Amino acid sequence: MLTSVDTELMRVLADPLRLRIVTLLAHETLCTTHLVAETGAKQTNLSNHMKVLREAGVVDTEPCGRFIYYKLKPEVLDTLADSFAGLASAARETAETGRKRAC
Repeated sequence: MLTSVDTELMRVLADPLRLRIVTLLAHETLCTTHLVAETGAKQTNLSNHMKVLREAGVVDTEPCGRFIYYKLKPEVLDTLADSFAGLASAARETAETGRKRAC
């Protein structure tokens, strides 16, 4: 069963812009300037979304001169993927055994 941590992470990733950011960061470490250019988001809007992703533990920051680079923490997504894999496994077992609760 999903925990409250998992549901909070799902809420964070459910936002279309944050999901786009996570998708971009899965392929390379990017600074705010790159993310603004790739997403078309305003700087202030992007900064707010990055704060949410940082606080949720989805991304790490790496200062580089006057820029801040962001990198995805894959272990966070692994945890979420494991939760869904567990649910899928339970659903398969239920379907195969025909297990159902009597009314």
